[in-house]
Amino acid sequence: MTAATNQGATMTAPATPTLAEATRVWLKIGLLSFGGPAGQIALMHKELVEERRWIGERRFLHALNYCMLLPGPEAQQLATYIGWLMHRTLGGLIAGLLFILPGALVMWGLSLLYVLYRQIPLVDALFFGVKAAVLAIVVEAGLRISKRALKNRA
Repeated sequence: MTAATNQGATMTAPATPTLAEATRVWLKIGLLSFGGPAGQIALMHKELVEERRWIGERRFLHALNYCMLLPGPEAQQLATYIGWLMHRTLGGLIAGLLFILPGALVMWGLSLLYVLYRQIPLVDALFFGVKAAVLAIVVEAGLRISKRALKNRA
């Protein structure tokens, strides 16, 4: 065990939030997480590990590894699992629903907007700009997570 690993293992246990506080944070993550799993996982990491310290770095990465082995959407599974860790079944249900519901509603609204107004050049240009913004978010998130997960220089 290296000194860095040993130091990470002896850190104090993360604080458990109240269910109401966790619900607010899962809603925030659900509202802000766009760009696919890389962006979603990076946002969860920033909120839950770096800023709020509700789950440790090693536990987050360990859970992420297991979620990536399972079939299905790993970001959704990770959110549900972390919600379950903090508040058992109710926490997992809340985290899982709030992780996907805001994005699903936004996508429904944007789809409706596109179907109704796609012939307007400004609307078409706005949707083209959204593609570039999502690409930038995904690249940045991938770089941030890979720096934490990939430790070897080889």
